[in-house]
Amino acid sequence: MINEQIRDREIRLVGENGEQLGIMSAREAQTMAEEAGLDLVKIAPKAQPPVCKIIDYSKFKYEQSRKEKEARRKQKIVEIKEIRMSPNIDTNDLNTKVAAARKFIQKGNKVKVSIRFRGREMAHTAQSRPMMDDFAAKLSDIAVVDKPPKMEGRFMTMFLTEKK
Repeated sequence: MINEQIRDREIRLVGENGEQLGIMSAREAQTMAEEAGLDLVKIAPKAQPPVCKIIDYSKFKYEQSRKEKEARRKQKIVEIKEIRMSPNIDTNDLNTKVAAARKFIQKGNKVKVSIRFRGREMAHTAQSRPMMDDFAAKLSDIAVVDKPPKMEGRFMTMFLTEKK
């Protein structure tokens, strides 16, 4: 809210250089802002009393948009990469999958490791848990288990994330 939009009886006023000018009525603050040739902007509406500042509103909006752009640029998007295996995977193939997962984790992504069970393989799901534990152990130097192995329908899934 700026200038005439501020309808509060009392406000805490901050000057253009950041100095505290005290608690006063909104009208007094508005006249002080007009004398300085600047705008009265409500900075903290939830405070008791609300905090207003005498500043150039267009400059304030510009600074705010720059801060938002900076925050968006520094934001890191974490993707979930999936590694699929079958319960009768060979050692070499498992090592290849571990290498792929290592690359994903080093890039900062989460890894979803899943084993798909088909047909009669569903009767032997317990034998695949050690394979998942082995997979996590091979990556234990750079990753931690985010969610432990769990059966979800025909899939056993586990999530790995980068160590902090």
